[in-house]
Amino acid sequence: MRWTITSAESKATYEEIKKYVAENNDGMKVSNLYIAQVKRKCGIELAENFNLPKSEDSRQPQCPQEKEDAIIEALKAFQMI
Repeated sequence: MRWTITSAESKATYEEIKKYVAENNDGMKVSNLYIAQVKRKCGIELAENFNLPKSEDSRQPQCPQEKEDAIIEALKAFQMI
């Protein structure tokens, strides 16, 4: 599932996305990691990550579906997708 990226792709900050999700989803909290995962899934380019894991086999928690849906809703509201 990929969307066309517009020039507005960098409109909202992570804090603005978090605030939107909380206000529109009964105070739901989402992490920067989850936002980055959803943005990557939608084909939005991310800046290079300098905070890389120390080991090759380290696992990251995956974004739960309800949080992914809320983040996608926020990205649409900010016209990022």
